Amino acid sequence: MNGHSIYTFKFSEMYKLYLAKVERKGRNADELNEVICWLTGLQMKKF
Repeated sequence: MNGHSIYTFKFSEMYKLYLAKVERKGRNADELNEVICWLTGLQMKKF
């Protein structure tokens, strides 16, 4: 399991890929952030 490529990705790299995918499907970054927060239990800080 340690050799799987998903473990070598940084979150910032994965976020860009997910963002591109959700935008292709007609969604936006706010919706992606909402899902990520729901999955992780973390809260986004708005600046």
